[in-house]
Amino acid sequence: MSTLSRRETLKTLAASGMTLAMPALVRAQSTAARVVVVGGGFGGATAARYLKMRAPDVRVTLIEPAPRFYTCPFSNLYLAGLRDWQSLGHGFDGLRAAGIEVIQASAQDVDAHGRTVTLSTGDKLAWDRLVLSPGVDMRWNALAGYDEAAAQHAPHAWKAGPQTQLLRRQLQAMPDGGTFVMVIPDNPFRCPPGPYERAALVAHYFKQHKPRSKVLLLDAKDNFSKKPLFQQGWKALYGEMVEWVGLADDGRVMSVDAQALTVRTAFGQTHRADVLNVIPPQQAGWIAQRAGVVDASGWVPVRPESFETTRAPGIYALGDATLAAPMPKSAFSANMQGKMAAAAIAAELTGQPLPPAVYANTCYSLLAPGHGISVAGVYRPEQGKMIEVPGSGGVSPLAATPAFRAAEAAHGDAWYASISADVWGA
Repeated sequence: MSTLSRRETLKTLAASGMTLAMPALVRAQSTAARVVVVGGGFGGATAARYLKMRAPDVRVTLIEPAPRFYTCPFSNLYLAGLRDWQSLGHGFDGLRAAGIEVIQASAQDVDAHGRTVTLSTGDKLAWDRLVLSPGVDMRWNALAGYDEAAAQHAPHAWKAGPQTQLLRRQLQAMPDGGTFVMVIPDNPFRCPPGPYERAALVAHYFKQHKPRSKVLLLDAKDNFSKKPLFQQGWKALYGEMVEWVGLADDGRVMSVDAQALTVRTAFGQTHRADVLNVIPPQQAGWIAQRAGVVDASGWVPVRPESFETTRAPGIYALGDATLAAPMPKSAFSANMQGKMAAAAIAAELTGQPLPPAVYANTCYSLLAPGHGISVAGVYRPEQGKMIEVPGSGGVSPLAATPAFRAAEAAHGDAWYASISADVWGA
C-alpha cells in the first residue's frame, strides 16, 4: 500500500470514529446497569463518552481525582517553551453535559468478585462493568538508586504534572554549555517515540537560548520508533548537539545518583549531567494491581476483541496499562481502545452481538517548529492476538521536502485539537 493510501485509510478510520467497530445507537434494556470508569485520560474519558452515546440509559460514572487532566502528548512542546502549561489541561464539564457522573476522587480498591470499587472518600460504588484506564506507574528502584525521592532531583516527567514543570524549571536554570542527560528504558513503556521527540525539542530550546549546550541520550536498546527520521532530523536541525548512545555502545544505565546528577552504565562508565531526566521502567497503574488484573509482566493482558481483561470477567482495561502489542502505548491507541470497549460493553448490556474490532494509531512527533514526522498503523484481532494489518503501517518518508515536514507538523497540531475535543468535548 502506498504512503498516500495508508494515510487516507487512517484518516477515514479516524474521521468516522471507527465506524466499523461501532454498533448503531442502542438503548439499554435495563436502566439499572451501571458502568464505572476509573481514569479520565484518553482511554477512560473516551470510553465513558462513547458508552453514554451508545447506551444512553446506562448509568456511567467516571472516577478521576484531578479537576483537570494534563496530557503527556504535547508536554514536550511545553518543555521547549512552545506551549504554555494551561494549554495541556482539559476539564470534565463536557462529559458532565453529556450525562456522565464525574466524581473527583481516586479509586483505592477493587473487589472483582463483589463488583465494587472503593474510593478515597470512603464511598463504595457497585458496578456491572468496570473500565480501568489508570495509565502507568514508575517501577521505583528497578533502576538502582532511582526511587520516588530521587525523582525530585532527576525528574522523569513521564506523567504530565509537577514533574514536567520541575524539568522545565531545571532546563531554564541550566547554564549555557551544560549537558542534559536523558536515561531511556527498554520496551515496553509509555509513548515509544516520546523520549526522542523530547531530545529534539530540548535541543530546539538550547539552540535558541543555550547554544553551547548538549543533549546526551543513554538508551537501553539499539532501535526505537522512527529512528532514521529522528537521527536525520537531529543532524539537520541541531548538528552535533544531540548524541544518542544505544545498548551496543554502552547506553544501558544500571544505577543513578540523583543528588550528584550522575549515572553509571553497564560497562562502568560514569556520566554527569547538569540536568538529569531519568525515564525508568514502568508498569500498569497500581489500581490495576489492586483489581488483580495484571500478570507477571506488570501489565494487564486483554482480549483484543473488546479489551476485557483476561483475568477478571466484566473488567476492561485501556491504554498504556495494557498488553496490546504491536499496538503502541499512545494516546491515539487509548482513544481507539476506549471506543471499542464502549461498543463491546453497550452490545453486551443490550443483548447485541459483539461488533467487529479494528484499531488504528498515528503518532506525530515534532522535531522543531514546522518539522514533523509520523508513524501509523492499523490493527485487528486474529486468533486471540492483536496483529498489525499487513501493508497498513508506514512512516514519513526520509526524502521528504520541507513542505512535507511542515504539513506533518500542522497535522500533529490538528490531531491534538481534534482528539481533545473528541475525548473531553472541549
